[in-house]
Amino acid sequence: MTSQTTVDKASREPHDTVAPAPAKGLRGHPWLTLFSVAIGVMMVALDGTIVAIANPAIQQDLNASLADVQWITNGYMLALAVSLITAGKLGDRFGHRQTFLIGVVGFAAASGAIGVSDSVALVIVFRVLQGLFGALLMPAALGLLRATFPAEKLNMAIGIWGMVIGASTAGGPILGGVLVEHVSWQSVFFINVPVGVIALLLGLVILKDHRAENAPRSFDIGGIVLLSQAMFCLIWALIKGSEWGWGDYKTLGFLGAAVALFVVFALSQKNVREPLIPLAMFRSVPLSAGAVLMVLMAFAFMGGLFFVTFYLQNVHGLSPVDSGLHLLPLTGMMIVASPLAGAMITKFGPRVPLVGGMVCTAVAMFGMSQLEIGTSTLTMSIWFGLLGLGLAPVMVGATEVIVGNAPMELSGVAGGLQQAAMQVGGSLGTAVLGAVMASQVDSKLADNWKAAELPPLSPQQLDQASSAVEVGIPPVGGNVPPEVAGKIAGVAHDTFVSGMSTAFMVAGIVAVVAALVATLTKRGANAEAGAGAGHI
Repeated sequence: MTSQTTVDKASREPHDTVAPAPAKGLRGHPWLTLFSVAIGVMMVALDGTIVAIANPAIQQDLNASLADVQWITNGYMLALAVSLITAGKLGDRFGHRQTFLIGVVGFAAASGAIGVSDSVALVIVFRVLQGLFGALLMPAALGLLRATFPAEKLNMAIGIWGMVIGASTAGGPILGGVLVEHVSWQSVFFINVPVGVIALLLGLVILKDHRAENAPRSFDIGGIVLLSQAMFCLIWALIKGSEWGWGDYKTLGFLGAAVALFVVFALSQKNVREPLIPLAMFRSVPLSAGAVLMVLMAFAFMGGLFFVTFYLQNVHGLSPVDSGLHLLPLTGMMIVASPLAGAMITKFGPRVPLVGGMVCTAVAMFGMSQLEIGTSTLTMSIWFGLLGLGLAPVMVGATEVIVGNAPMELSGVAGGLQQAAMQVGGSLGTAVLGAVMASQVDSKLADNWKAAELPPLSPQQLDQASSAVEVGIPPVGGNVPPEVAGKIAGVAHDTFVSGMSTAFMVAGIVAVVAALVATLTKRGANAEAGAGAGHI
């Protein structure tokens, strides 16, 4: 049977398997399944942001270079983004329960290994392994939820799942700050070991394997290689673009290679008996819109959050812990609003909540573009809270649109697509908004410096000062008089805030575009198939 026939059949016959009887014990119980997978997902989501707080301590303790520290983050991000869709396919082939448990064990073991590493090279290697095992874990969690929950409760489950991811992502800097400040940088990784053990024990007792009747039986090795290379080239170009320059031949070369590889991959999928990603999936306008929406949402969210941390720590002078606490309105609103969004989407469908969520996100971004050096905590909290309120229905609804519009036997691939879209969007947002910030600093710093009547800078000194100002740090030397240091800090912060304002305006425009894309979404055509998954 061809992939097109498989997808069409699944779309026409969502009830071709027998609905399971309600779970009587622990194994296969829907809400216990959600609790079990949420613990595992929490580890991966936390590690996306928690490590940034530990990087300075790692650099000092292991005598690492700046490039080494960047690889601690980039290695994890690359491994995760490159592997997500392939990992989803593994879950579809071998079962999401087994894939999830392997991911949990591998992620916890890699975390423990980082904690006992005595060189930055080993830290980077195990961070890459963390990314690979995290990629196994995330799509499998969605596949388990899709197969376990009946259609009328799936959105509520995805809402809580999205709440865990959002809260963990936003809460990473708080927990990381506490651990680094009061324990050690190693504790940031060691904490995953007991959490992983708990997730494993719960998974062994609670999780039940579910496989669709038409589950894939083979692998598209060529497709895996092509897609992995394409994703690597894309993410690598986004990571290195700001360093190389967006017009540099290396940046353009990797972007061009990514486009070429994606085209070759798409062409190859037409001639494979069981392709990695059946292209017929994308004939579903809502599924395609959901994937685009996830990219745009992550662009605005992760790109914006990147500057907020610098604003709080380097402009307002807050500690990592205090800056994390200032983000509590964002985290708290996502925790409260995600389950409510799931209930709304179940009752009214995803379109209205998704459009409304992106409108709220756009308003929050435009509001944050008005932040100044002396903006009060109350004003910041209002915009952060509104951002959390807007993001919650999008995290939930876009996930349901992508996974629910895919056939049951491709739920893992759909889950991988959802997570990959989020990774690409986050990388794209950080890169593009970073370029906007750099452009603003380059165009305004020299004039602001001159207007403050500070000593003139050579071109080399101006470049060094720009690099510091791009993250809100005043370029003050060791022997600068206090009066001059105060002027330099004022210029640096004014210039940074001006650049941040422009970046948030761009993020707001992207959120408006996302709201328009959200009008193309609708409830998953195959969502009912989840409750009819075969049990093994």
